Amino acid sequence: MTSEKKKTAEQWIELIADKELPAITSTAKLLDKFSNDDVSSLPKLSQAILHDQALSSCLLKIANNLQHISVSKVTTVSRASVILGIQSVKNVCLTSRVLEGLLKSKNLGPEVYNRLTKLMATSFYAGLLAKMMVPDYNDDTQEEVYLAAMLYRIGETAFWSSGDELCEKLIKEVSLTPFDFERYATDLIGVNFNELSIGLAKKWNLGSLLEKSLDNPESRTVEMKIIYFADKLSRYIESPPNSIHDFNDLLEFIGKIMQVNPKQLREKINQTRAHAIKLLHSYGASSLISYIKPLPTINDFGQQKSSFLDNHISKEKAQLNAIQQLSKLTQTSKDFNDFLPLAIKSAIQSIGFDRCMFLMLTGDKKQVQSRFSYNRSAEDDSFKVKLDIVSSENIIAYLIRTDNTAVINDYHAVKWRNYITQDIAKLIDKGVVCLAPVKIAKNTIGIIVGQRFTKSAEINEEDYQQFCFFIEHLNMCLTMVSRR
Repeated sequence: MTSEKKKTAEQWIELIADKELPAITSTAKLLDKFSNDDVSSLPKLSQAILHDQALSSCLLKIANNLQHISVSKVTTVSRASVILGIQSVKNVCLTSRVLEGLLKSKNLGPEVYNRLTKLMATSFYAGLLAKMMVPDYNDDTQEEVYLAAMLYRIGETAFWSSGDELCEKLIKEVSLTPFDFERYATDLIGVNFNELSIGLAKKWNLGSLLEKSLDNPESRTVEMKIIYFADKLSRYIESPPNSIHDFNDLLEFIGKIMQVNPKQLREKINQTRAHAIKLLHSYGASSLISYIKPLPTINDFGQQKSSFLDNHISKEKAQLNAIQQLSKLTQTSKDFNDFLPLAIKSAIQSIGFDRCMFLMLTGDKKQVQSRFSYNRSAEDDSFKVKLDIVSSENIIAYLIRTDNTAVINDYHAVKWRNYITQDIAKLIDKGVVCLAPVKIAKNTIGIIVGQRFTKSAEINEEDYQQFCFFIEHLNMCLTMVSRR
């Protein structure tokens, strides 16, 4: 798919709804034929669902997972529909199609796939958190609130699933602030994600509550505030803010709406998380479960994290020293063999790797092989490796070709399925890695690989961003030297 010129909002909506996610469009049209009347519409809808084996199976699993129903197993679609009610049946069908359609998206790079699945998980969780916040509302309103919160970010989610070449350009800018990222994305693709969400909501006739909630939600009804707060809470749980006070303030707002104390609210959130995990199994979307995280503890908030001293300088200080040394080296050396060892040893100290090495492209650009390798003490490491990057599209070949970086905490994850060859799996073994290309001007000369040898030593987002920033500075220094 190409993007030689910017598409209009209408073109994006048509592309997503009719070409990329036609199953969702088809299901939305089917459900729209039936009114929200259990008496007249439920039997007809049940009959329509019977013709779709996937929806029928999903509906039975959801009905059997409900805790309040009797012990006897639900074995028919009609019985499941009666237990759930027509509005819930519609939401189950639509949720199933959304999860299925997005997870089957093709031609996505690992970072794009990671962004997509994270958004899917947090959006699904937001829907359930919103429903949790309205326990005293009637069933139809609960279901409407759930759907609106779950699809609150459908515009961005659908964009990542499109496989458009702009996805690879945009994914490189996700470290920007949310405001700057939204502005950059709008300029790049020609439409903002909020417009896409509204357009798809209208295309699929998902109800006025979703459309209205996307338009200044904090100044409108309680239901719209709940949708906004549920979306925010889900994102805060997945990626805690720097300040614990921001998180506690959000919980306080939600507690007031629900009229519960903080302890009761936390317990309800924990129960909702357990329910979300169970439902994702029923929907066949187990790959999203890792993003449905427990409530953060004090150590998860940026401002509460203590400095790493313990007879060593802090990571931040180590990285600042390394950046200064690299910058000074540009004035005294033109030899990249001086820069690489300094950079690798500094990465070990400032980020904390068990091994860090530079794999250099061979002259024919068919392989990468060890050029420099150091252990956790920043001493020479005898480990050597040579990896083919032509005969198979492994992760190193992909990163060099696309000029991307990557962190791999679990190479068995679905997003890496097309990029982990036997050689790469052997390299990672039972550990975790992050990788970034080394460039002189626009020419890639190899890749730096930072490793930790145990899976429990996960490379968090902060360490990964520091690693990427440091390699970017190295590349800038190498480029400056090459121009002298």
